Amino acid sequence: MISGVRVGDRVRIRKGPLIYEGVVLPKSEFSSENVLVIKLDNGYNVGIDVSGAEVEVIEENVVGFHESGLSRSVVKGGGNLRITFLSTGGTIVSKVDYETGAVRPAITATELLEAVPEFADYASELAVIEYSRLFSEDLTPAYWAELGSEVGRLIESGVDGVLIAHGTDTMTYTASALAFALRNLPVPVILVGSQRSSDRPSSDSVLNMKASLTIFKEAPFGEVVVCMHGTISDDYVLAHRGVKVRKMHSSRRDAFQSINDAPLARVDFPGMRFKMLNPRFIARGRREDFQVVSKFSDRVVLLKFYPGMECSIIDFLVDRGYRAIVIEGTGLGHIRNACVDSVARATEEGVLTIVTTQTIFGRVNMNVYSTGRRLLKAGAIPGHDILSEVAYVKLSWMLGSYPGLDRKDYVELFHRNIAYEYNPIHKDSLFPVWSHEY
Repeated sequence: MISGVRVGDRVRIRKGPLIYEGVVLPKSEFSSENVLVIKLDNGYNVGIDVSGAEVEVIEENVVGFHESGLSRSVVKGGGNLRITFLSTGGTIVSKVDYETGAVRPAITATELLEAVPEFADYASELAVIEYSRLFSEDLTPAYWAELGSEVGRLIESGVDGVLIAHGTDTMTYTASALAFALRNLPVPVILVGSQRSSDRPSSDSVLNMKASLTIFKEAPFGEVVVCMHGTISDDYVLAHRGVKVRKMHSSRRDAFQSINDAPLARVDFPGMRFKMLNPRFIARGRREDFQVVSKFSDRVVLLKFYPGMECSIIDFLVDRGYRAIVIEGTGLGHIRNACVDSVARATEEGVLTIVTTQTIFGRVNMNVYSTGRRLLKAGAIPGHDILSEVAYVKLSWMLGSYPGLDRKDYVELFHRNIAYEYNPIHKDSLFPVWSHEY
């Protein structure tokens, strides 16, 4: 930390013609020694190299910083739904709380009710559980297994909906994991995120959570869905099937889009009006039929093919004991001819090799060209229209939850349409219309 400046102080930084003013935040372990991280009054966090700059402490200890332990809090409402909000971390619950002096990726039931008063109209009981404080890129198959079990326990306790706050970067992976782990869901499980932190004026978190309430109340489906903005404005929020959604932009509020499938539903604003968009859905099941199958293997790899890729990479993965490899191939599902022998060796060693496509949209067809046919003969398994990330998660779930099956049974299970991860019919409307007016 810069001499005389402490975390929580309000500072003014003059660097050339620029002046910055804000509260000093804790630095990342990777931050340079000369970088000061401050929260500006508009809510943005910025890192400033203060080399050669004038740093003035305007007020000391404006905000006290502390980390509170993981917690559970409950409030009562006037509605008739029991809702549990499960916080895993991520932008949606990241903020500086200037009243309590806490900097934490956490939120209490009271704070959630203050941010989204509609919870009181829909919920008879709102429970907020701070489950973890992790960046979404730090989540692992072992974490998915634990989270699936926790969500399963909540549903078995009789809740009417589970709302999971999650970082957006790997939301597809977690949504897919839960979709495979939670069978015959009697209620929707919704993952909600935010492209803007909750203390920024442009935050999209509140609208995404409001839409979730309508889905809990009115949706006919019992599926794991991702609930995010449909446009960059506050027009509507989309409920995307968890195994058919992908983050397609690094920062836009409407970054999440359904791929090779239509979104399940839409909630229009103002008014929070619910509308089904996809007639193909899994209906809510009976509570007595609900099952939790939540074990995941870490012996799966997602490998992107590229021109010049060394085939020895596949051999290396086989030698290291990986049990399944998802190869994201080109076009209809191709890799270089020279690697066919490595795929054949993987098959002989009992390793499942799935081929998906880098194009994201469309489906694999390995019967068209000779390379694809050679790969099929070598034991490669076509991924049809499954997303590469979802194929990775499904294999992890299969190997973890059903160990010891023979190859034929694993192939059959992989191609079984468990959570509608496959869509047999692709309409033209499922491909985005790019604007060419510039």
